[in-house]
Parts: sequence; structure tokens; C-alpha cells
Amino acid sequence: MGDIVSLVEKAAETIEKDEAEKLALKMQKGMFDLDDLASQLRQMRKMGGMNSLVGMLPGVGKMKKQLDSANLDDKLLIRQEAMIQSMTPKERRNPQIIAASRKKRIAAGSGMSVQDVNRLLKQHKLMAGMMKKVKKLGKKGIARGGMQGLLPPGMKL
Repeated sequence: MGDIVSLVEKAAETIEKDEAEKLALKMQKGMFDLDDLASQLRQMRKMGGMNSLVGMLPGVGKMKKQLDSANLDDKLLIRQEAMIQSMTPKERRNPQIIAASRKKRIAAGSGMSVQDVNRLLKQHKLMAGMMKKVKKLGKKGIARGGMQGLLPPGMKL
């Protein structure tokens, strides 16, 4: 079953109410920029990192050995945040303006590679797409089991 109660308690302790409300409003509008992603990365680090969070999810206990071998690296969160901080405020609000020369500058500024910047931008694009789907579904759609519609094609709950 996982440790959902502990996960919820940990989230309640670390997540700031006003920040959560701001993100909820943005989700309702279907907006999600790189500043929001950076905020989410910080929240995940505050909650104990990837291994801690994934270990509390239901059904993951069975896959403990696979999880350990997956070697979830919490430093990835720090690196991703560094890439976002290497962007200008305009780039964070408007990621589609990030072309090759900007990617090189961001990679150099964060000590990462252009491929890492591309991965981060792809991750953001997927999350932004999910936020737009949340807007389309609305509150009633999600309550009726619309979460399946948020997942990438071929993935099932």
C-alpha cells in the first residue's frame, strides 16, 4: 500500500500554502513555466528527494530492488534547478524562445551539457502539456477518473 499517510504529512509540513494556491491557479489556467518547475524541484528536495518520495508510493515496495538498482540521484534535482537559474527571467517564462545559442549559454552557465538542457526542456514541455490537459478536463473531469487522460500515450494507471 505504500506509506501514503507519511507522504501526505510530509507534503503538508513542507509545502507552503500560498505557493500551492498560486500553482493551483496557474494549473486552472493551463499555465506552467520553468519558474514553476524550479519551485516543484525545490519542494521535492525539501520532502527528502526522489528515493524518499518514490519509496512512499503505493505498489513501489514490491519493486524495492529495482528501485535501488535504478539509482535515483537527488543531485539531478539540484542540477536541473541550476540549469533553470542559468536562464534569464524571460527564458523561464517563455521556454520556446530558447534556441541553440541560448542552450549553449545555459549549459555553460550551469556546468551541464546541451543534451541535459534539452532533457530539462522536454520534461517541462511534458509537464506543461499535462497542465493544459488539467485545464481541459476541469475539476469534474479529474474527479470522474480523468487522470488517465493526463498520462502520455500508451501509459496506464
